[in-house]
Amino acid sequence: MCSSYCVQVTTAKVETSREVKQGLRAKEFFEKHPRFRTGLLVVVLLGTCMFIADGVFTPAISVLSAVTGIKVAIPSLHEDIVIAVSCCILIGLFALQHFGTHQVAFLFAPIVIAWLFCIASVGLYNIIIYNPRGIWAALSPVYMYKFLKLAGRDGWTSLGGIVLCMTGTEAMFADLGHFNQMSIKIAFTTVVYPCLLLGYIGQAAYLYKNPGDVSESFYKSIPRPVFWPVFVVATLAAVVGSQAVITATFSIIKQCQSLGCFPRVKLIYTSKRIHGQIYIPEINWILFILCLAVTVGFRDTITIGNAYGLAVITVMLVTTCLMALVILVVWRRNIIEALGFLVIFGVIELFYISACIMKVPQGGWVPLVLTVVFMSIMYIWNYGTIKKYEYDLQNKVNMETLLKIGGNLGLVRVPGVGLVYTKLVTAVPPIFSHFFTNLPALHDVLVLVSIKSVQVPYIPSNERCLVGRIGPKRLRMYRCVVRYGYKDIHKDDHKFEDKLLQSLGEYILMEDDAEEEGNGFDDGADGKMHLPGIQSSSLVHAVNNDGASKERFGKGKESSGNSKVSSSENPSRTNGKKRVRFETPARKELNPAVRQEYEKLKEAREKGVVYILGHSHVQASSASSMIKKFSINIVYTFLRRICRGPGVVLHIPQENSIQIGVVYRV
Repeated sequence: MCSSYCVQVTTAKVETSREVKQGLRAKEFFEKHPRFRTGLLVVVLLGTCMFIADGVFTPAISVLSAVTGIKVAIPSLHEDIVIAVSCCILIGLFALQHFGTHQVAFLFAPIVIAWLFCIASVGLYNIIIYNPRGIWAALSPVYMYKFLKLAGRDGWTSLGGIVLCMTGTEAMFADLGHFNQMSIKIAFTTVVYPCLLLGYIGQAAYLYKNPGDVSESFYKSIPRPVFWPVFVVATLAAVVGSQAVITATFSIIKQCQSLGCFPRVKLIYTSKRIHGQIYIPEINWILFILCLAVTVGFRDTITIGNAYGLAVITVMLVTTCLMALVILVVWRRNIIEALGFLVIFGVIELFYISACIMKVPQGGWVPLVLTVVFMSIMYIWNYGTIKKYEYDLQNKVNMETLLKIGGNLGLVRVPGVGLVYTKLVTAVPPIFSHFFTNLPALHDVLVLVSIKSVQVPYIPSNERCLVGRIGPKRLRMYRCVVRYGYKDIHKDDHKFEDKLLQSLGEYILMEDDAEEEGNGFDDGADGKMHLPGIQSSSLVHAVNNDGASKERFGKGKESSGNSKVSSSENPSRTNGKKRVRFETPARKELNPAVRQEYEKLKEAREKGVVYILGHSHVQASSASSMIKKFSINIVYTFLRRICRGPGVVLHIPQENSIQIGVVYRV
């Protein structure tokens, strides 16, 4: 969908980064092999939806497993009390999500360290007490072969439960957005993995002497004097592990939304310092309802474990497949290396998946149902979004048509700046001609604004805007592409107008400099984008009602135009609009035409800014199949009605916006 935009990305300095180069390699590959796009989308959505299901089962099984220790300590306790306590903990866990994790995050590391210390100590104690010599033979893979050979089919089906030994550790890697790879590798290999080995080997040593306690081996293997402290630490560790997966679910939903694969939902950034800490109310309460339903409905960890194991191992297999693709396409390694990686790890994971599939009737059907529901929603949303974009692309107003009506455009120009939001980054969107046909009056300065999410994590703020001109200079029409990485924070920013018009003013001066150097711009070329000089000073000057200027906006440096700027953190408003004025650059030989255009921009900015958006209604064409009509006319339309509108997502003030109704027949 953003293929035309990706071409524009190459004009920015950010293309030198490793992430952009890798993204362009992947783009080139899928342009050469378009058939892989649909297949890759299905695989990615499958892994994403299974991870969302993981976000449902992890809190349920973690908390319920921890709270089950009460029944071990008090055998006469009724099972309903265990379920009630688990539900209370889950209610508190999800109810506190909107506060963010940063306020209590300092407790997470001590809790996890205490938990790892507890399981390692208890495991070592059991090894010393029950089987100090022979149990170490369990580290040999020979016994795995002997076990499968002796147990036969029962041993194979037991792999569906054995897979739970490795689940939970993947929550560490879900925090890749918060920690770097090296720190997670060091923590896993030097702390987590040894402690897990001691814990499981210790339980095996205990079961060697007490084979009848296999269903509750962990809590029964804990020495009585330290039972309740370990129980408290286990419960807290379950909450911390659940919190990690819930936060990771928010993060992956946010990235899917940035890539156009999930309906627009509300994003709340709970931390000013850590980008990855977000809160999504809709997803939080959906997870809460599903998690509570799973806990109350299944009531035991065995059934939940069957569903949980299938979800986790499927995510692992999808990750392995995608990693093999990265090795081949992005890293450009030999195909033998990619196949070797896929075969070695994929065969092991398929072995476990085959065992987990046998558990589908015993609870494994739940992640499959959740995956089908979420995958249908995400695929239909992505399909409808792409079709809507293709309609815009096919019905765009080309430059020749624009130039034909160019004389009429100058007849009625109202004061102010008009920001026309569109997804197109080339030509003029059909909404523009629709607007002009119904209301033949345009603003003095028109800017077509495109908000784009690119396949890189972050875009520096000073490299965010690409600016270009549409048509001849007399039209005073511009295009601005505002780029955000899929991990960038796009929140309410009162300085967005100032930053955008600052880039526009710098672009006007850049044109003058280019003409002086003999590299004039093509005034009639549309789609030619440029990155304004990032060393330029800001061009927007905000003042109070009494005319007193406020503090500088950013770190202004000497620019080619020698302009100065200052902008307030909260510019004063009169009747809901900011009072902003421009300072004309003090320049000895400023081109008269450039000065006039710059003055027009200044005057238009002082008159105010109006946001022009399209209020679209998407319908399937009459020749479409029944499946397409159902997907577009019912599902996609329903999703568009219940999700957040573009004006809310883009933080556009309602009092300064104009919406134009457009019907899309795709």
